[in-house]
Amino acid sequence: MKKSIAIPLTISIIAISFSAIFVKWSDAPSSILSMYRMWFACILMLPIVWVKRAEFKRLSRKEAFLLIFSGLFLAMHFALWFESLKLTTVASSTIILALQPLISLVVGFFLFKERTTRASIAALAVATFGVGLIGWGDIGLSAQAIRGDILSFLCVIAVVGYLCIGQNAVKKVSHWIYSFSVFFSAAVFLTLFNIATTQEFFAYPAKEWGVFGLLAVVPTLAHVINNWLLNYVNATTISISVLGEPVGASLLAIWLLGEHMTGLQLIGGVLVLAGMFMFLIRQASAARPALERSSDAPTATAENP
Repeated sequence: MKKSIAIPLTISIIAISFSAIFVKWSDAPSSILSMYRMWFACILMLPIVWVKRAEFKRLSRKEAFLLIFSGLFLAMHFALWFESLKLTTVASSTIILALQPLISLVVGFFLFKERTTRASIAALAVATFGVGLIGWGDIGLSAQAIRGDILSFLCVIAVVGYLCIGQNAVKKVSHWIYSFSVFFSAAVFLTLFNIATTQEFFAYPAKEWGVFGLLAVVPTLAHVINNWLLNYVNATTISISVLGEPVGASLLAIWLLGEHMTGLQLIGGVLVLAGMFMFLIRQASAARPALERSSDAPTATAENP
């Protein structure tokens, strides 16, 4: 990988790894953390969205509805993950979160009849066994840690739903408009949930408001960098790099939070990441012939959302 690509990719991994740390620093309810992250991210995106506002007219009523529904799943993802981080360790929660590509594979097989390979199934088995070891290790910690692991797994299902509904349905707008629409929808759903559950909205100390802002800025920086890097590398490369989040977040948790991993958790984490790496490498190999055929075909002019 070229040095010019490696540096921003490393910055992206570090930025996204801090997300779990910020949640751990906060005492605010998970739904409040999630809500303000979405609202503040929307505010940060407003200048670019204003410039691209004409793209909203490209959306059909059905696509707009799908974006709203996608936002509901994103709201569930953040609320579940943030609550998971309050119940279990950063290492356990983020490693389980790394199962996203494999959960997508399972969903694609059952819902869309997408075929898979034995190598992908083997990777799934390795990663699943690793998750089992993490859960077994958390049994020795507390029942609360197990609940955190379950919530982390449920948040993976929610984010897969968000991606399947939104990104596979809306192709007419840029990622800026897509992201803003889904973030805005998620923020509205979280706000309604917080109103219904009578959460406190404003009476938080300055430290909490700082965490709200950091959650909106730092992880968003990682997403912006990854979107920019897609001009130079394929999506699989970005996906493999995201496996650095559990490693980075776990190291930061040891340094900043004093957390540690048991032997079973460490072995399970290595198996999950190894299984994910095997899966993504296999996906890259399977996609390469199609990419080569595409590059040999006459080039068509089209906007890349």
